[in-house]
Order: sequence, then C-alpha cells, then structure tokens
Amino acid sequence: MWDRQIPELVKQWRVFRYDLPGHGGAPAYPAGSVSELAARLLVTLDGLGVQRFGYAGCAFAGAVGMELALRHPERVASLGLLAASPRFGTADEFRQRGVIVRTNGLDPIARTSPDRWFTSGFAAAQPAITDWAVQMVRTTDPGCYIAACEALAAFDVRSELSRIGVPTLVLVGSDDQVTGPAEARTLVAGIPDARLAVVPGASHLVPVEQPAAVTDLLVRHFSTAWQPAFDSSTGQTAIPPVPVKPVLSAPPVQATPIAEIAPVVVPPQAYPMGRPDPYDAGIKVRREVLGDAHVDRVLAQADEFSGDFQEFITRYAWGEIWDRPGLDRRSRSCVTLTALVAGGHLDELAFHTRAALRNGLTPVEIKEVLLQAAVYCGVPAANSAFKVAQQVIREETTPTE
Repeated sequence: MWDRQIPELVKQWRVFRYDLPGHGGAPAYPAGSVSELAARLLVTLDGLGVQRFGYAGCAFAGAVGMELALRHPERVASLGLLAASPRFGTADEFRQRGVIVRTNGLDPIARTSPDRWFTSGFAAAQPAITDWAVQMVRTTDPGCYIAACEALAAFDVRSELSRIGVPTLVLVGSDDQVTGPAEARTLVAGIPDARLAVVPGASHLVPVEQPAAVTDLLVRHFSTAWQPAFDSSTGQTAIPPVPVKPVLSAPPVQATPIAEIAPVVVPPQAYPMGRPDPYDAGIKVRREVLGDAHVDRVLAQADEFSGDFQEFITRYAWGEIWDRPGLDRRSRSCVTLTALVAGGHLDELAFHTRAALRNGLTPVEIKEVLLQAAVYCGVPAANSAFKVAQQVIREETTPTE
C-alpha cells in the first residue's frame, strides 16, 4: 500500500513498515484489540532500537496510531492519520462482518473490497491494482481478520481525542465512503494540534489512489511538525504553543453530524455492602453478545413498569452470570440455546441464535446443538427451533453486495 511513498520518504528518514497479523503473509497470531497491536508494534520497534518516531497509518493502522499517541505519548513525535476515524462504524457492523467471514470465508468481503476502497474510475483504469486488493483480502488469515473486526468493534476514542498531544495530519480522500471527510473533521475538531487535508479524486485507500499528493503531504508534515523529545535531565518536555488553525473551507450545508451521539444510560444506584455493582459489566457484556442495536431498542422501550426488570437482567443475568470466567461465551451460548428450546421460548431463541453466531459458533455447530436438544427436549420443540434458527442464520450469514 505504501510502495509509491517509500522512495521519497527514505531520502530523509529510516522507514519501517509492518503488516497486521495474518495479513500480507505475516504470522497468523490474532490480536483481539487495538491496544494489543500497539503493544506488539512497540516490542518490535524496541528490538530495532527505535525509541521515538513519526507514525503514519491508513484506516485500521490509523487506530493503532491514535492508540500509540494516547497510551505511549513519549514514543510518538508526529502523527499522520489517513482514512481514519475515532470510531469505525458501529460494533454491530464489525461483529456482523465477523459472522459472515466465519460462515462464508473471505471471498465475499474480497470481491466487494474495490467498491469500498477505490473510486469507480480508478478501479476501471487500474485492473492490476484492483486485483491486488481482492487477492490481498483473499489471502488474509480468516481468524486474524475476524480478530481485527472485533478490535475495531471495541475501538472508540472520541472522548479522548483532546489528549493526543502531537502534531497530527488528518488526511482523507474526498470520495471516501468508509471513513470520509465527516470523520476526518471529527478528528481535527478533537485533536488540539491537527491539520486537515482533503485529497480530491480519492476513496478509502488514498495512498494507492493518489500517491503523489499523499507523498507530498506526508513529507511536508513530518519535515515541519515534530513534538520535542522528553528531557530526562530536567524531567520536562518543551511544549510549543498550539498554532491557530486556519479555516480551510466552510462545511457544506448538507453536512452530516461530525460524530454519532451514543445513547445516554442513566447509571444505577450505588451497590450496597461495598461490593462492586455488576451493572456496568453487565451492560458491556449484554451489548457485546446481543449487539448495540438490540440493546438500544430494548432499553428505549423500557418504561416505569418494565425499567426495573431491564436493570435486573442487566445486573444479574449479564453482569453476574454471563460475565463469570468459568465458561467461555461459546459454551454459554450452547447452554442458552438448549434451555430456550426446552422452554419453547422462540422469540428469545431468535436473538440468542444471532448472539451465538456473534460469540463464534458456526451454523454447523448451532445445528448440532439443536439436534442434541431434539433428543433431550423433544422433537416438536426442536422442529420449531430449527425453523427460527434457519431464518436467523440465513439473514445473518448472507453477504450483502
């Protein structure tokens, strides 16, 4: 992806490039979070004797750059964020992508990648590069791809942008439909020392589609914007004044909101007896297993009559039981599906079938659970369960074009 930038960059700097786990032929050691990837990268740089560095990352790698600047500010001197966002889509979208890959492999994602990554004109004029993009996704390790989806599902630094203290170039393609100018403006509005560059005629993989413009912008940024190093003799860092940001252009009238506003959840009352209240853990687990859309819908429908019950199941079912370490979530999904078949609770079976897919069960494994349930819970109950699960699996695992 960076081949066209390297010849110019190496004239001034030592350049180090890395692949995500299981991507580009890199060893397939999945990392479940952006913070874990950042930590691995620092270990590698330590081995190379690199302490402070400028960092440029496109898309997912932009998330790694923000993580480095937030958690390890002493290492990062300057930052370039290309096609990046403080939050990439929604957690539900990325976990759904993981379900599709687990069921169908990477081919459906690979075939649609050029549409997401390049403008139509570029894709038509550069068939070799388009084919490279498809093959790059096809040859990625599926487990590492799913882990990357999980990492992005959990990544959200919107509330922390003001703590990024290094000069930052935010660069975005004008036609990027994945992380476009709206997301770029969110970054610029939140990071104290940030500059926005919108590259015309480029989509998501802007270094590939407009290499000359990206090269020029990166060279100028890293040549002129560099946070001074920490001085161990004085224990201080010289911090230059934050320059006044120029007004680049008025936002279009039809501009969308620059950031998604998360639903407000009223925190529960303090838990008695000094024991940690499991509500916070419960709402987190409940969202991860059932999805934000489902949980938001249920909580929005709660009123004075049903609100206490929703708080009860969040605290005890999800915070006490689902969060226990004794069983993994795959095992808990197996147990839950069986219990719902036995009780004939088909409405809950539907959304727990979705949860089972999200928790890593394949359609084949769900089928085996229902066959097992048929023996011990009865054929009529399993017959109804198969109809519900079949419909859910079809909806959840069919790739969208």
